[in-house]
Amino acid sequence: MDIEQRQAELIDHFVKQASNQKGAALGSVIVEATSQPSLFAFSEILAVPNIAEFEGTENSKYLDMLRLFAHGTWSDYKNNAGHLPQLVPDQVLKLKQLTVLTLAETNKVLPYDELMEELDVTNVRELEDFLINECMYTGIVRGKLDQLRRCFEVQFAAGRDLRPGQLGSMIQTLSNWLTTSDNLLISIQEKIKWADSMNEMDKKHRKDLEEKVEEAKKSLSHKADVDCRGHEEIYSEPGGVMDYEEDRGRPKRRRHPLS
Repeated sequence: MDIEQRQAELIDHFVKQASNQKGAALGSVIVEATSQPSLFAFSEILAVPNIAEFEGTENSKYLDMLRLFAHGTWSDYKNNAGHLPQLVPDQVLKLKQLTVLTLAETNKVLPYDELMEELDVTNVRELEDFLINECMYTGIVRGKLDQLRRCFEVQFAAGRDLRPGQLGSMIQTLSNWLTTSDNLLISIQEKIKWADSMNEMDKKHRKDLEEKVEEAKKSLSHKADVDCRGHEEIYSEPGGVMDYEEDRGRPKRRRHPLS
């Protein structure tokens, strides 16, 4: 089962549970959902009306915790720990995984020093073990550990829940990308037309050249025929060529010295 299908099943499961619970029992559902090792999206659970009713009540801390897992990071938790329930180890791990996803949204080369600070990791070995075992093996990121440059090169990272107000920005980004793609497509089409036109011109030029070569061949062939016929006429005329044997048989005149 791939990660997307597993996510969808877990979301459906917790949405149904949250829809049927109230009060402290609903808080337990939130703790269970945010501890689930294979769940990394929480916006659908956050949208359940029963959970929204926590706002302004003694259970509002569970609502804030769910918002933290939907949009926040480990640093956000440390800065607001006094107003949130204490996290269990599985939640700590999950929030650190989500922190890596957040960092990968804006930068595809993550320096080790930045990661160690954001994740509260004290050494490179511990950081690399976390990235390999808890991030890459789970399928939420893919990348390359560069020990020489002390950085993690991100090749793929799963997306997180959209933060409030982020949808408009994403729509604008996609709109800009679409406009750029349209302009690029027009440019490519124009270059294809130019290439086709040059190809046709090349074909025409080649055809004209071949025709000229054929004409030259015909002209040379005709001239050769004319020259050949001319020689044949010369040699075929009476007396045009003296027979060598006949010439040898004739008596030669004797020359007499002048007195």
